[in-house]
Amino acid sequence: MAGHLNNENHGASFFDNLDHEISDAVRWYWETREGQAEDQKVSENTARGRRADVLGGNQMDGFAGLVEDILAENGVPRDSVVHDYHATLPGYFRHEKEWDTAVVHDGELLAAVEFKSQASSFGNNLNNRAEEAVGSNTDLLEAYEEGVFEPSPAPWLGYLMLMADNEESRNVPSLREPNFAADDEFQGATYLDRTELLCLRMLRKRLVNGAAFILSDRGGGVDGKYEEPNEELRFGRFARALTAHVTGYVE
Repeated sequence: MAGHLNNENHGASFFDNLDHEISDAVRWYWETREGQAEDQKVSENTARGRRADVLGGNQMDGFAGLVEDILAENGVPRDSVVHDYHATLPGYFRHEKEWDTAVVHDGELLAAVEFKSQASSFGNNLNNRAEEAVGSNTDLLEAYEEGVFEPSPAPWLGYLMLMADNEESRNVPSLREPNFAADDEFQGATYLDRTELLCLRMLRKRLVNGAAFILSDRGGGVDGKYEEPNEELRFGRFARALTAHVTGYVE
């Protein structure tokens, strides 16, 4: 990580202008995929370029930077918000995992967040995403319960998925049921439906404390257009819950 971001909101709350901020992060994602990221890094007028340049320029760094900005605006020291290698945390069933973002303040783990995306090859890749998400969250929760992070409070876990809205993702894949029928909610479900269901079920089963599910198509995405099809999985709800938890432990 090259450094920390500077808060350039000029007194306006990020929550007051959240749609614009999410649009910036969506633009950065598509610009990075389209090979236009370097042009945006040098632009002084784009939060997405500033954030991603500082964090390293990965596709989902626009969201990681936005989360850091929101937390910093609400009194969390930027040095307490770490990313990538610096967000490596021990587990219980495995020795460690590099999270996308973690909040570690005064020697206590307050939050861990993953920012994921999927724009193609939805078949097996979505199964891999589900296994990774369920496994990583279960591992961290077990580590907390076994006292690995003492004296930390129960950490806030978050999962954000940005998914391409296209013909392939709206395809209804066949189910392989050689022995038992799949869950009813997967019958006739598109890849988009399956991913939304993953986010919602992790939230309902308390594997995560917050989940966000964002859709964007390639054509509109470069202009920052996106959709949030599920009220429970909106980024604003995700970010407010994260902020409320973390600030409750930051003096």
